[in-house]
Amino acid sequence: MRFEPDAQPVRTRRLELLVPSASFVDAVVAGRPDAAGREIGASVGRWLVTDPSHLVQLRLAGQAAADDGFPGLTRVIVLSGRRRRAIGSIGFHGPPDAAGRLEVACRIHPAHRGRGYGAEAMAALLDWATERFGITRFLLAVPSSREAPVLVPIDVGGGRTDRPDQAIRGLADLLEGEPRRP
Repeated sequence: MRFEPDAQPVRTRRLELLVPSASFVDAVVAGRPDAAGREIGASVGRWLVTDPSHLVQLRLAGQAAADDGFPGLTRVIVLSGRRRRAIGSIGFHGPPDAAGRLEVACRIHPAHRGRGYGAEAMAALLDWATERFGITRFLLAVPSSREAPVLVPIDVGGGRTDRPDQAIRGLADLLEGEPRRP
């Protein structure tokens, strides 16, 4: 199955998930937050340009996915409103695996953690992928105290709330805290 790329922002009540242009990534890698900010219409902090590895990794994964017929689905998370600012990144790591699951990860700047932004962004992107492509199973790369992230398979259909724009139950705990061990 081939997928058509979609550069439209995914919007939630508080966030916009923007597809980074090549010019945005170039500005981040070059250490130019003002130029990166002009590309997305939001302020970009020095934190993003001093460690752009996550954006570069997401961009490379997106390109690899596009080469396999799946569009580059990387996003910059922008806090919307009067004072628009980039607060993190989110994206899929490639095309669906043999089980039909997409692997997805999210990074929120530490100054913005604990407010549910990661869960809100993740829920919105998973809903978008389900609506647009019919994908209903995902692998989430969840931060942990170990060096390698813990991959948690979840089924979007089980655990959703009834209201749109609401996070998957327990997702904030997974994204913004230490995952519970069985």
